[in-house]
This record gives sequence, C-alpha cells and structure tokens, in this order.
Amino acid sequence: VQLQASGGGLVQAGGSLRLSCAASGSIFSINVMDWYRQAPGKQRELVASITSGGSTNYADSVKGRFAISRDNTKNTVYLQMNSLKPEDTGVYYCNASITVYTTYLVRNTYWGQGTLVTVSS
Repeated sequence: VQLQASGGGLVQAGGSLRLSCAASGSIFSINVMDWYRQAPGKQRELVASITSGGSTNYADSVKGRFAISRDNTKNTVYLQMNSLKPEDTGVYYCNASITVYTTYLVRNTYWGQGTLVTVSS
C-alpha cells in the first residue's frame, strides 16, 4: 500500500491550497484518514481527521479555515486550506488506517511522503 500526497507549494498569506492524498494497493477498506504537519524545529501535529463515515475533527488552530474531505471511491483524502497564515508553513503528511489483503485481512497505519506548504507573509 502507498499513500501519494500532492498539492503543496508556495502561497502568500491569506491564500488557499488544496492537498490531496491517494491510497493505492491491496486495499480492503480504509478507516480514519488524517493530515498531520511538521513545522521546522517542531514536533509533528495532527491537523485534521475524517472517519469512513465522514465525521471530522480539527486542531483548534485550523478550525474555520481548513476542511478535510474524502472520496471513498477513489481512496483519496483532501485538505482544503483557506486563509493561510505563515504559521501554517510546514511539511504536511497524510496518514491512514487501512485494512489490506494478505493471507488474512490486516489493519495497518500508513504514511504518505509529505508535501511542503510554505506561506509567505
């Protein structure tokens, strides 16, 4: 299983970006999908999460500005980021709890490779 993240880039403060993360491989089902970020010199933090049923949760710092969504038919999670601030700068990682086909059905957690978001002031 692989998670491929895309959509990062350089944007001015107040601008918007949309991140995407597509899962591929021997997938039976996907449970929770998350976005994390890691700013320079800081620990990785949870930004937003979404369950298979569409329930969402956000870090206080992004509530009202970011929106997480998913397309279960495409095994893809999105993060729409609006009103971006310089403090939103960092590498954004997608994470997913995925049940995969092996000899049995096994649930594992997978990480994408990260996509860099830079917000200039």
